[in-house]
Amino acid sequence: MTHGIRTDTQTFGPGGWRDTATRYALLPLRIFLGVTFIYAGLDKLTDSAFMQDSGAGSIGEMMRAVRDSSAVPALVDLALESPVGFGYAIALGELAVGIGTLIGLLARLAAVGGALISLSLWLTVSWASDPYYYGNDLPYLMAWLPLVLAGAPYWSLDAAIRGRRRGRAGAW
Repeated sequence: MTHGIRTDTQTFGPGGWRDTATRYALLPLRIFLGVTFIYAGLDKLTDSAFMQDSGAGSIGEMMRAVRDSSAVPALVDLALESPVGFGYAIALGELAVGIGTLIGLLARLAAVGGALISLSLWLTVSWASDPYYYGNDLPYLMAWLPLVLAGAPYWSLDAAIRGRRRGRAGAW
């Protein structure tokens, strides 16, 4: 120890706490996004008012309300062809993305799905938010990008599968 600063490998070297913190830095983001998207999907699936073509709180009314203020009205028009089908697609997509992200199965693909859902919601539902940072879909889109790039290299089924493949390859 020199001047109160530890210089051993527990602090600064390979396997030290900083390496460990860096290695697991995306885990809290993965847990947050996974749980949030699972919750969002289940919330939509269990809300009978949401899964309706019209009426207060319905996906149909929400789409009609944002149609003229969205960046891509054609996307809203597509959703309005079958609002209930679109509602189920979004809810099941959120559920699949959330589960994949949380357990780390096809994590990059799940993150791409989450980013696409967030992008489509940003361009439609929250596009008119003023200032833009009041809408929550853009920050969600940005939160997905590190997981698109990095995947789920630790505490994930992807990592377990990768480790198992490496073990077999070494045996051959």
